[in-house]
Amino acid sequence: MAAFILMVTPTTAQLVKQVSKVGSTAATFLEIGVGARARGVGDAFVSVANDVSALYWNPAGITALEKPEAQFYHSPWIAGIRFNFAGAVIPLNQYGSLGLFYTGVGMDDEPVRTIFYPEGTGEYYQASSLSFGLTYSRRLTDHFSFGVTVKHIQEQIWHMTATSTALDVGTLFRSRNRGFRLGMSISNFGNKMKLEGRDTQQKVDIDEQKAGNNDRIDAHLDTWAWQLPLLMRVGLSKDIQIGKTQKIVVAVDAVHPNDNTEYVNAGAEYWLGKMLVIRAGQNNLLLKDRQSGWTFGFGLRTNFYGRANIALDYAARSMGVFEIINGYSLNIIF
Repeated sequence: MAAFILMVTPTTAQLVKQVSKVGSTAATFLEIGVGARARGVGDAFVSVANDVSALYWNPAGITALEKPEAQFYHSPWIAGIRFNFAGAVIPLNQYGSLGLFYTGVGMDDEPVRTIFYPEGTGEYYQASSLSFGLTYSRRLTDHFSFGVTVKHIQEQIWHMTATSTALDVGTLFRSRNRGFRLGMSISNFGNKMKLEGRDTQQKVDIDEQKAGNNDRIDAHLDTWAWQLPLLMRVGLSKDIQIGKTQKIVVAVDAVHPNDNTEYVNAGAEYWLGKMLVIRAGQNNLLLKDRQSGWTFGFGLRTNFYGRANIALDYAARSMGVFEIINGYSLNIIF
């Protein structure tokens, strides 16, 4: 018996190590990053997090915003799916910062097909996912900030709906004079999600052996509950000043998801004055069988009638067999 255990244990450990848990969580749209700026630097943003997209990457980062700011992000995702994000942050001076956001994933209506009607029954179904929430962040010291997000999550397909509530928590440390930042966040800590609705309704005969009983009793199939995609991120970034008008920001993030193996994101952006910025990065480094790879982006900053600062950002990301995914952001600083 002891010899058998010694033989089996290494084999079992090796099998467990190879299991990545891909496809074992619900609401996987929560793993899609937001903001063309963050996407352009390969999603290495948890320690940078100094615009409205920090509501997603690291809630502690919104304390960096000195004026009210709004962001709108759109990305035509794979297979005809549309991904949208809208957020706003309001600084409350010594009382911290408050933010709110909406994330939505949608698609065009699809025909309902069955075995007997492979071309469609004449009905159409819709599938969508959304999340909205509220973020509060505050500087605990001049160099350290803390933030928390409470959000509602919902997924829907035809007549079935699943909902959950989750928390995001983040911290951010800024060094005094060397330009280093260290960030950490835990995202999507919440309840499991379970689809419920009338599409599980069935007509059943409780006792087929009993003659004359009701053989068409309404019942519902029971669906499984699935965990949310829990993400733990730790990142380091640094600003490198070049003269008076140019700057390079380099960043690297290590990510530990509960539905895949660990991976690393890395990227950089080059600021030419205050109006033009160019970005590049690598996404999902060290991840086995990864489809995503290099990222690229650029941004333009300008003023609108001298009252609001406008920022337009674009990002492109290689997705292997899915080719290139684009993203567009509009930032308004009031």
